[in-house]
Amino acid sequence: MFAYGFLSVVLALYLDAIGFSKETIGLLLTLALVGDALVSFWITTSADRIGRRRMLIAGAVLMALGGVAFALTTNAIALMVVATIAVFSPSGSEVGPFLSIEQASLSQLTAPARRTMTFARYVLAGSFATATGALGAGVVASALQRRGVSAAQSYHVLLWVYAAFGVLLAVLFLRLSPAIEAPPATTRSRFGLHKSRGAVMRLSALFALDAFAGGFILQSLMALWFHLRFNFDIASLGALFFAANILAGLSALWAARIAQRLGLINTMVVTHLPSNVMLVLVPLMPNATSAVILLLVRYSISQMDVPTRQSYTMAIVDPDERSAAAGITGIARSVGAALSPAISGALIANAALIAAPFYLAGGLKIVYDLLIYRSFKRLRPPEE
Repeated sequence: MFAYGFLSVVLALYLDAIGFSKETIGLLLTLALVGDALVSFWITTSADRIGRRRMLIAGAVLMALGGVAFALTTNAIALMVVATIAVFSPSGSEVGPFLSIEQASLSQLTAPARRTMTFARYVLAGSFATATGALGAGVVASALQRRGVSAAQSYHVLLWVYAAFGVLLAVLFLRLSPAIEAPPATTRSRFGLHKSRGAVMRLSALFALDAFAGGFILQSLMALWFHLRFNFDIASLGALFFAANILAGLSALWAARIAQRLGLINTMVVTHLPSNVMLVLVPLMPNATSAVILLLVRYSISQMDVPTRQSYTMAIVDPDERSAAAGITGIARSVGAALSPAISGALIANAALIAAPFYLAGGLKIVYDLLIYRSFKRLRPPEE
């Protein structure tokens, strides 16, 4: 998540610095998310059968290879191919194969009553790491540029760091306990699902809608928007997303406590709706200060649905379906998110439509909140 954090801040800026058009940047980010979906589908639907640890290592290797390839070439076609095959996170959040397998493993090792709080701490750790990565990107790139290094070259250094983190992850995954491996399947299944298939498919469709909306305002694209709209430099962007991700992580702990009182589905909706209203209002702010303040307030509640969503998905499926359920819902999110960055890039390139991604994202997310409440308010997890 540290590596994802700094990559999300510099990736669009790097592509802009080496001469890519805004439309090409959006298309490349779309291909990165499509690739993450394909890789995640293969890894997560095979993880319980082949081995969770092995699949985590495979994901880390693809992450390292992607960083190396981006650092070695600036050819647009080559980068599009690499973006599709490798593991990248233009959003700064977990979109690859790691999250799904880690969710399944944590659920297996955690009592149901503690699951949501465990996921909240997991999200908190990831958000802090993402925040630190975003801040680090700003500090390192800014320091290099003050020493005379060009913007493109300073971002290039961070691509090599991203590749190094892929190697480090592979080494760390080698040390995971065998206790994370899935129990033997007791029922024949397709893609790792059996009796929970219907619920997982409905959740996947709704999560895809939410992610499609979120794809309009990926952290990479939001960084580019603040750069174009308010002339933010890389150091300011790093500080902004450091603060945003810290607030998002802290909100996860509150989500677990609220869920104990309201339930998982109610917590997801009650905390997500107001954050989406704020998202629509961000581009209407008259200056950079008010836009930043509103965005930070929005981040302080916007991620409360993450640990509750993860916990809910793991609660309503059988233990031997968990990797597949987390993977398929995660893939649905990746596919949904992959469709919108190309549209957003084209909108941002047009000065008259530069605010449109915020309106589309906020409006569609509100629709998602209403639909998921209507569809799942009666399907409660066992502990409720």
